[in-house]
Amino acid sequence: MGSTEPLSEIAHDFSPMMIIYKDGTIERLVGNDIVPPSFDPKTNVDSRDVLYLPENTLSARLYIPKNPKDQNRKLPLVVYFHGGGFCVHTAFSSTYNNYLNNLVSEANIIAVSVDYQRAPEIPVPCAHEDSWTALKWVASHVDGDGQEDWLNHYVDFQRLFFAGDSSGAKIAHHMGVRHCREILDDWDCFNSSILLGQGPYS
Repeated sequence: MGSTEPLSEIAHDFSPMMIIYKDGTIERLVGNDIVPPSFDPKTNVDSRDVLYLPENTLSARLYIPKNPKDQNRKLPLVVYFHGGGFCVHTAFSSTYNNYLNNLVSEANIIAVSVDYQRAPEIPVPCAHEDSWTALKWVASHVDGDGQEDWLNHYVDFQRLFFAGDSSGAKIAHHMGVRHCREILDDWDCFNSSILLGQGPYS
């Protein structure tokens, strides 16, 4: 015999992205799948997750091509911000994990894919502030003494790019503008580039 409890009434239907119910429940309809970091044999790209803001358990996923130490020089870095209208998907969704694996392999780069807190539970502009915190964490590796060896040893910080799609493109633009106003460590704003609208849905 099925449950006799009535379903909560819908307050806002934002299909096909999400539904918000009057009891405060949020049902996300896309981007819910999470894939773990791993070595991808199809692209020869390795990945791992690192905490950039432990107090909020916020992480970024790092991607590196196979055998970066065999390169004649250090590799460019792309800091990527995922899309999803600020409310769906994460940096760990299969869509973005697959995209970053392919991007890193084809472009021969290192990538940091930033996860951030999502609306409506955590309203905008928190996603921008989380992303800025992630950039400050990345910048802590400029002198080669940060907590993440992949960034310390293999990144050419003079070839830095911000990229994203959808809401992530907006974040990438915001980060570029803010970076030029609030220089991070040794980064010169003219040594970074912004790639807007680059992603799995572009």
